[in-house]
Amino acid sequence: MAVHELTRADARRIAIRAQLLDSARPTDLLGVVRRLTLLQIDPTAAIAPNADLVAWSRLGSSYSPAQLRAALDDRALLELRAMIRPSEDLALYRAEMAGWHEEVGRPWQRARRDWVAANDACRRDILDRLAASGPLPSRDLPDTCVVPWKSTGWTNNRNVTQLLELMVARGEVAIAGRRGRDRLWDLATRVYPDDPVVPADEALRVRDRRRLRALGIARARAPEAPGEPADVGEAGEPAAVQGVPGRWRVDPAHLGQPFSGRTALLSPFDRLIHDRRRTAELFGFDYQLEMYKPVGKRRWGYFALPILSGDRLVGKLDATADRRAGALRVDAIHQDVAFDKATAAAVDGEIKELADWLGLDLLLPGQRGPDRAGKPG
Repeated sequence: MAVHELTRADARRIAIRAQLLDSARPTDLLGVVRRLTLLQIDPTAAIAPNADLVAWSRLGSSYSPAQLRAALDDRALLELRAMIRPSEDLALYRAEMAGWHEEVGRPWQRARRDWVAANDACRRDILDRLAASGPLPSRDLPDTCVVPWKSTGWTNNRNVTQLLELMVARGEVAIAGRRGRDRLWDLATRVYPDDPVVPADEALRVRDRRRLRALGIARARAPEAPGEPADVGEAGEPAAVQGVPGRWRVDPAHLGQPFSGRTALLSPFDRLIHDRRRTAELFGFDYQLEMYKPVGKRRWGYFALPILSGDRLVGKLDATADRRAGALRVDAIHQDVAFDKATAAAVDGEIKELADWLGLDLLLPGQRGPDRAGKPG
């Protein structure tokens, strides 16, 4: 098969269009999630939870978080391994779940299998409790583990939550909903749709194709990472990007399409920039999430939002939703390239729209918060 020769601008536009960030805005949440294949869950809400921020970046201020809650309550969308996915996609994971016992090639896989086997009585206790009384939060489930979960991190001795995560991987339990920030667990047979299971090999090919459609352009192989892979196997067609070493895979449906861009503020977890290597290669954009860095070592801010303008990533917005003060506080707008008047106006407009969507006053650098009468000081 001939290799498609792409410029970096071609590749960027393919990626932006695939991620629904061009000027042709989508109009419904389910359509967005089906196209993107997922919304990543992250508890950080310095501005808004990631899933909501990603949806707003595509749908604009017509989107309400209540729409996402309703879709989850109706189980049109389901939560799986920290990702919100279309319910029909669960059929692409069930065969992998059924084959969990066979994942023993690597030491960490053998360790997981052995730990679950050692705590089989606790696993059965959890299944019995859920069968009788589910859905339940993890704190209402019995910890009868005889071998504790060992970790150097925050999961150390969190036996029930770790066992539940592995029982999700086995296809035995599922997240049935949430009560506040607590996940509610139930038997998977009560949560997942009763769709025909797609055989494992075919399911992997379908997931690769759908991931490439959502990304537009990606590497065939990439380092293994937790969560959603960044590579797409043999999906799509081969491509080369001018000035970027190595081969890519491109979704042919995106080739030769006209492009019309817009300005958008992106979550740090947005799939357009989630693969930092691809972001640097295609966009020449340097970005790191700095929330875990000491304040003095941050260049752009705790939860800086990448700024998309047309087919370029042009800067970062350092802002915080101060809900107690009722304000979206903007600390800085970092310009990677100097904004012209049109870009500056478009970025300012997006920041104002973000504040309006959050229901907050906009507090720009140098401004004080609202006075007692509710007017900016």
